[in-house]
Amino acid sequence: MVLREGEHPIVRVLPVTHSPPADATDALEIPPLTKERLGLDSGRSWVMLTEANDFIWPGPDLRPLPGGDASTVAYGFLPPGFVKALRERLERRRREQKFKATARTE
Repeated sequence: MVLREGEHPIVRVLPVTHSPPADATDALEIPPLTKERLGLDSGRSWVMLTEANDFIWPGPDLRPLPGGDASTVAYGFLPPGFVKALRERLERRRREQKFKATARTE
């Protein structure tokens, strides 16, 4: 998600972890087929919905994939249904005040 446009854009990034959440509503599991298409490992992974990191783009905290396009850190696109569920659940966490964003650069 882009928070600020311009010469030094700010992007918000949700962390991904292999650790299952203690509370299932705090994360959304990435489907195995999506992980495979993105070139991720086969272990279970979750997108955390209780925290985010805000970065200057491009900046020192975000790096391109090894051997990938130097202009991006994106692994690929997420399916629209997954993105919709992610947004809805993230908004719910925000309304419940169970979400925190941390500025990492600037």
